[in-house]
Amino acid sequence: MTSSAIYGCLGLTLTEAEKQFFRESDPWGFIIFARNIDNPDQVKALTSELRAAVGRNAPILIDQEGGRVARLRPPHWRSYPPGRQYGEVYATSPSDGLTAARLGAQLIALELRDVGVDVDCLPVLDVPVPGAHDVIGDRAYGETPEIVSALGRAALEGALVGGVLPIIKHIPGHGRAGVDSHEKLPIVDTERATLTATDFAPFAAMAEAPLAMTAHVIYSAIDDANPATTSPTVISEVIREEIGFSGALMSDDLSMKALGGSFEERTKASLDAGCDLVLHCNGDMNEMVAVAKEAKALTGTSLARADQALAMRTDPERVDLEDLIHRFSSLVSL
Repeated sequence: MTSSAIYGCLGLTLTEAEKQFFRESDPWGFIIFARNIDNPDQVKALTSELRAAVGRNAPILIDQEGGRVARLRPPHWRSYPPGRQYGEVYATSPSDGLTAARLGAQLIALELRDVGVDVDCLPVLDVPVPGAHDVIGDRAYGETPEIVSALGRAALEGALVGGVLPIIKHIPGHGRAGVDSHEKLPIVDTERATLTATDFAPFAAMAEAPLAMTAHVIYSAIDDANPATTSPTVISEVIREEIGFSGALMSDDLSMKALGGSFEERTKASLDAGCDLVLHCNGDMNEMVAVAKEAKALTGTSLARADQALAMRTDPERVDLEDLIHRFSSLVSL
């Protein structure tokens, strides 16, 4: 039975050990990174290999935001701007900014679908504040929840018409983090009313999104002991109730240093807290085996949410690609 895990792999092709592990553990999906990417034909072959390993059309994820977070890069793929550039266009002309964000996400989605990738970890709905760590920085569309919400929705819509499922991240908000959660556990001491009005607002505006990724961040006003990923309180009271998110909720990468404990403990804590899916990215076989020990079968409400998300996968709309590129490049600099 399909498990609640999403795994990465180490190289440009699958090893026999990876094929066997994926076949036996049957993860819900996969994620690929720069280490897995050389050229379009190779990526197509790898995504086919991954799906063949589990014998179904499993979702394959990537982080392709534009700017510094882009796994597909020139010369084989176009370069896209960071989210902040859409915000700069929006400041001059809101309609142009929204069009640019929508077209950018649609063009990215078309490139992803061409190599067999059908889920993008975008849009970033975090609202950064002065003094926060630059881990979000120019990945954010702007510095107000209104701008982030508007441009995030445009990107979400663009991804969907391009045939790719978007993931809103990092719910309920990573913008205030003073440290990089890849390296340390951020603790945000802001009062809840302020969090609700700013950090949580863009996620509430897109609560109907198919997928969301958690923030490895402690919000001390809500749960001073656990980051959102492993906090039953944050997931139930904030993400599900206050924000109203009803889609499939996945953890951010379990191998990030913000989380403590063994990989078995991280997996169990995330799923027990209310995550539907757990994400493990680095392809380390020993770590993946440990995750698999606690990555329970996807059943019940979690299975229903995951199935509902996958039901939103559609073929891309037929478009004049050159016209899309021309319209996009007239609004932003590539």
